[in-house]
Order: sequence, then C-alpha cells, then structure tokens
Amino acid sequence: MTESVQYKVLARKYRPSTFDDLIGQEALVKTLANAIESGRIAQAYMLTGIRGIGKTTSARIIAKALNCTGKDGKGGMTPNPCGECENCRAIAEDRHVDVQEIDAASNTQVDNIREIIQSARYNPVSARYKVYIIDEVHMLSKGASNALLKLLEEPPERVKFIFATTEIRKVPVTILSRCQRFDLRRVEADVIADYFKKIVKKEKVEAADEAIDIIAKCADGSVRDGLSLLDQAIAHSGGKVSADMVRSMLGLADKTALFDLFERLMQGKASEVLRIVSDMKASGADALMILQDLAELVYLLTKLKIEPNLKLDATVSEIEAKKGRELSAKLSMAVLTRCWQMILKGIGEVKDSSASFTALEMVLVRIAYAYGVATPMDIMKELKGQKDRPLSGNVMAETVPEIVPPQAQVKAAIQDSADNKPLVCSLNDVAALARKNGQSLLALNVEKYMHPVEFSGDNVKVRLEAGYPHDLIVDLTKKLKEWTGRDFKVLAVENGGGNTIKQDKEKKAEELKIEMQKDELVKATLEAFPDAKVQEAIPVNLFGDFDEDGDNNDEPDNNGDAE
Repeated sequence: MTESVQYKVLARKYRPSTFDDLIGQEALVKTLANAIESGRIAQAYMLTGIRGIGKTTSARIIAKALNCTGKDGKGGMTPNPCGECENCRAIAEDRHVDVQEIDAASNTQVDNIREIIQSARYNPVSARYKVYIIDEVHMLSKGASNALLKLLEEPPERVKFIFATTEIRKVPVTILSRCQRFDLRRVEADVIADYFKKIVKKEKVEAADEAIDIIAKCADGSVRDGLSLLDQAIAHSGGKVSADMVRSMLGLADKTALFDLFERLMQGKASEVLRIVSDMKASGADALMILQDLAELVYLLTKLKIEPNLKLDATVSEIEAKKGRELSAKLSMAVLTRCWQMILKGIGEVKDSSASFTALEMVLVRIAYAYGVATPMDIMKELKGQKDRPLSGNVMAETVPEIVPPQAQVKAAIQDSADNKPLVCSLNDVAALARKNGQSLLALNVEKYMHPVEFSGDNVKVRLEAGYPHDLIVDLTKKLKEWTGRDFKVLAVENGGGNTIKQDKEKKAEELKIEMQKDELVKATLEAFPDAKVQEAIPVNLFGDFDEDGDNNDEPDNNGDAE
C-alpha cells in the first residue's frame, strides 16, 4: 500500500529561503546585503508592514545569513545563505537551538521576557549568533516591554534581536529607537501577478492571465494572502482556473456588469440599477464587494479625470482603460467626488446591515436619484447668474464646452490721483492699500479691530476692538506716511463707530446664507440629503480672487483661518 504524500500549501511551499526569492522588497534586500557583507550588523532589527508581506520570512533569512557556514562548513556570514549547511537547514525547519521564534501575542508577560534574558546570558551552542525573532512585538505588555528594553540597552555581544509587527505605532518609542527599522512595502499587483504566473507553470496548472490578475489585485499587496487565494482557486477549479470562476469564488462582480451598473447610476436609471444588481446577486456576487468595486472604479475614473494619459498598472485591461477614459471625460470632478463620498458611507451601511443586498440597493438608489441634484458649484453659479451650464438632468450628458470666465472686475478701492499717490478715503481703502504693499497681517488687523468713527482728510478716528495689537496705531500711521507721503493722524477714541470691516463681511455672509436657503435649488439639495445643511455662505466671485467689495478672500486671519 502506497503511503500518501502530505500536500503542502503554496504559501509554505514557495516561502522564500534567500533574499533573492523575496519579491517587491528591494530596499530591504539591498540594505541588509550591504550590512552583512561589510560586517555592520545591527543589534536589533524592526520589520514592519501588513500581514503576509514577508516579515517573519525575512527574519528567518537574516538568521540564516548570520549563521550560515557554507556547504563546506567553513564559510562566514553571507547575504546568500547556502541553505544546505546544518545551521541553514535547522533554521528553515524551525529546530535550531540558538534561533528562537516567539509569538508575542501568546507570550505577553514579563516572565516570558525574563526567560529570554536568562538564556541570552549564555553563548550560542552551535551557531555564530543567538537570534531571537519576536513576532507581533507590539502585543507585549508594558512590563514585558520595559524588561526587554533593559536587555536592548546592554545586549550580549553574540545576541541579535529581530522584531516583527503589523502595528508599528503601538511599539514603544524607547524600543524603536534601539532598532534598525525596515518598512516592508505592499507588493504591487503586477509584481504579484508575474510571480503567480511562474508558480502555476511549476504546478502544471492551466490558469488564465485575467484570473491571475484578479487574484493578485485581491491580494492587496500581501503575497501570502494571494497564494492562499491561488491555492483555493486551483482546488476550486480542478486544475483549470478561469476568470469567471475566480470572480464567482471571490464574490466579485463581472467588470462589464460593473461598468454598466455605474453608467446606469450616473444616468439616474434606478430601475435598471436594481435589475443589474439582481443579476449580480444571482451570479454569486457579494454585496459589499460590489460596493467596494464601485469605489475602486470611481477612484480609477478620478485619476483618469486628472490625467487622461495616466499609465495604469497591468491588472487594468485595455478594454477597462478605454471605457474608463470615456466615462471620466463625461463626468465632472464634483460628481465623481460626491459619488465617492456616498459610496464610502454606503460601505459602512452594508457592513452593519444584516440584510446586505437590501442595504446595497438602498445605497445605489440614493446615488441614482442624486444624479439630477445640482452640485454646490452649480448652485453658486445659479446664484451668481451663471446659467451656461445645466444645473440638473443627466450627468452623463454630452460634455459641456468649458466656460471661459470674464476677467474679474475689481472695484476701485484704491485710485491714483494726479501725483500718482493713492487716494485713501476709508478703512476699506486702508486695508486694500496694506494688501497691495504686502502687509496682509496689518490689513487683517485693520479689518478685525478698527471701528470707523471719523475719516476726514488726513484725520482718522477709530474705536479699537478688545485684544488689538498694542502697536497697531503707531504701525499704521508709519505705513500710511510711507505709502501716501501724507501725515495721517490716527487717533483711538473710546466711544462710537460703526461695524468693523470683518463684522460687515460676516453680516453679509449670514444674509447670503439666509437668502441661499430660500433658493429652489438649495431646497432641492437639502431635501435630497436630509442630513445636509448650509454651513456657511461666503460672497465670492466664482471666476476670480475677489469678492464684490474688491477684497481678496484667500488671505488668512491672525489664526491662520480664511476670513
């Protein structure tokens, strides 16, 4: 009777054994290789990154590189461990007495670290260095971390530590400061796809390139997660992996159906949206996956909107890229941004719902019915009398020619007299003159703290608001002399005076806010989004940098906030 050979999963079978086998971590490989060749070995290393990216694998390779003796047993440290000497084999098989792997998740207490402290005092039994690999080091208790810190402060000469963590922010900074840190990057989807295509050839499995691309993309940068999915796909398919089978296995929507769904959403065709979703559900798609795929599609379209000739990664097919460019050209950035926000909110609703497809359909209906609601920019254009662009209707309509705005008309707050000296007749003129001469802070102080009492020729009387800068009067008098050549007398009085310029602006903004809430477009927007409200209305020229008073509204106030 023939003994069956135990199957080894792909994630273990193709686990890298040398630095050359690691994919997507070139910076780590180069730095460690140079350090080992030059003998500049750190006392402790900190490897951080997402799960399944190669942290523990890298730690084992480092341990082998430090302790490899070569095939003849006479070699030294090397960035290319032989894998055949006793030390290399023992480390690979997790049975080396001098290389210990500790899971901090299940060994969190001080006593566990004390055992390491005790054993670290003795020289290695058979290796060049004792190596302690502590996985998920961020899970150590505070007491355990303090005990470990003491060991790191005065480490034995022939002891090395390699820490791995997925939560680097939870690791005490005192430990981090004593380690050489490496941030392992997410592996690009096209790199994972190329690697997986080599593996399926070795495994003698027939797999479509599109199927491999889908798996690589779903791996989200984690090689181990991707290998687990590939293993599952091979088992599920019986040796012939197709794209449709992978989508069905992962609950993904067909790309063609996804594009159709998004187009119907942007056209406001809610009934067709529900029909497409029903078909997706029948084909085995997952509700949350559909919404996440839509979010990814909106992200792709936004990038293509910004840069139509953007080079896309290998996992995006030519057909998807062409369709994406066509869609992005028809949609405005405001619509894409609104859609993104609604999808993100919807993802949370679907996650929290016990009836995921019901929640999905409600989210999509909401998006479909929002297609005809004007964006905030449309509303502002309507209020400003700019009706060149449609405010409602199909957002997928033919592209509207770009509006070339007229030059901003700035009211003449500063005029030139016959001798080319600026004529200053009000505090508004003073603030505008200060801005013209690069004194934005002085202009803001004039607007914020000065109540106009009298402005007659060269005599200026103001009442100062509490909290004014103590040198405001002196500074303003000096600057006015410098800018106009006239001896202004600026006096502060205790009573009287109208509103400050800032107060007038705030009053005007509040009036505009009230007026906006009466507008039919705004009412429609608020009805479509029950949780929305008009937060603030600022009188601005949509096509220029100045409001109706001729003031630049982009200037910050004393606290760095926009006026």
